[in-house]
Amino acid sequence: MSGSLTQLVVFIFITALIGLLTYIKCRGHGHSKANENKEYFLAGGGLTWIYVAGSITLTNLSTDQLVGMNGNQMALLAWWEFAAVAGLIILARVFLPVYYHYQCTTTTELLEMRYNNKHIRALIGLLFFLGSSLIFMPAVIYTGSLFMINMFNVDIPLMYVATAFALIGAFYAIFGGLRAVAVSDTYSGVLLLTMAIVVVVLALFAIDFDFSGIPAERLTLIGDNDSPLPWHTLLTGMVFIQTFYWSTNQVITQRAMAAPNLKEAQKGVYAAAIIRFIVVPTIIVVPGIISYKLYGDINDAAYGTLVGDVLPSWLSGVFAAALAAAVLTTYNSNLNSATALYVCDIHEAYFQKKPNVARLSGFVTAALTIVSLVMVPVYAQAESIINLLQQLFGLLSMPILSIFIVGLLFNNVNANAGIAAVVFGVGLYAFFSFVHAPFGLHYIHLMLVTLVCCIALALVLNRVVFKQKAEWRGRLIETEEAHG
Repeated sequence: MSGSLTQLVVFIFITALIGLLTYIKCRGHGHSKANENKEYFLAGGGLTWIYVAGSITLTNLSTDQLVGMNGNQMALLAWWEFAAVAGLIILARVFLPVYYHYQCTTTTELLEMRYNNKHIRALIGLLFFLGSSLIFMPAVIYTGSLFMINMFNVDIPLMYVATAFALIGAFYAIFGGLRAVAVSDTYSGVLLLTMAIVVVVLALFAIDFDFSGIPAERLTLIGDNDSPLPWHTLLTGMVFIQTFYWSTNQVITQRAMAAPNLKEAQKGVYAAAIIRFIVVPTIIVVPGIISYKLYGDINDAAYGTLVGDVLPSWLSGVFAAALAAAVLTTYNSNLNSATALYVCDIHEAYFQKKPNVARLSGFVTAALTIVSLVMVPVYAQAESIINLLQQLFGLLSMPILSIFIVGLLFNNVNANAGIAAVVFGVGLYAFFSFVHAPFGLHYIHLMLVTLVCCIALALVLNRVVFKQKAEWRGRLIETEEAHG
């Protein structure tokens, strides 16, 4: 009982401390009436590279990754993080100069400018919006709530914990905008990464740094055809999955677009890439592998069981606070980005050109919070959260990426050709996932097939149906003066 009380006290203290530090850092930054969108959704362009790196890192890192990746109990999953480095470099070198050149608030704003059509921006914004509200937000508060209940070993209905997460996350998003989200991300990120490394070190001592007895297929980085990640998938769809996630996904790029200038943004993205390469692969696979040696094949229970065994009670309270922070930051990052997409891409385009951004965002955030809570029981029924997320996200990723690629590489493409290609791509990947995978191809290979088909269809429709000839662009942006 005393150990549990210590955990709880430490947990509450650190959670409150992060909230206080965030408030101190963000106070005095009111919403500028001159450009409410930029202040609320891009922190007034005031995020230094440290906060860009911290927010990008923790927005992506949460319980679904720590629990789900370690639950595979094999080294192979580290490739997702190594490949993410390539995605971040593509963001920094290819996409960020374009976003800053066009002074975008949302990634989809670029599509409106390139296709000269607000409908294509609204469609892609809606897909991102649905992805955040129906897929990621409920999934992250479900996994976070489940982990907290198991870690504190308390008999509390899961929906009570999920509601607490959702309300606190909404509070950050409503009252602080992106600035509060990014600042809390960074403070929480330092704590989470530190604690995750401590878990790795203590786990290594628990087995005396001896990996003998662990099957070779759980230690290898070369996956065979029957593994979750066959080696040949790294040569096909993997780089495009990473390009989509890190370079066009509003939840991630919004942080990089909130720096004072391009160079500061790129510095933050490079820092995030370094963290991703050096730290993250270790913390999402090593504990799982060690848990296999200690407990055998226990799947998603691996990480929580190991943490409970290797950490003393007071440190487990710190770790619980770090994981709670990770859940909150991933949740409120998705919440803030989904709200930005609705306000900027849909409401201002079709309903009210100059709304009260703070008030409207509050209403949207409240509605999204309710929707995400309603969806939590759906995810509670899933056999594997990680597999379900990958399958659902695949419906959006390649169709959306195709429209960015066509828009960046070609001039004179009719927006309706692009819209048709996106709709076709969602249907095609749904067929691959839920009806029939041709030739038994891995889903990552099928993502590349979907991408190529979408690009080809957009160009063919543009030529045959809309009688326009796509023109190859010599460079992504016409001038260089806006790069700094």
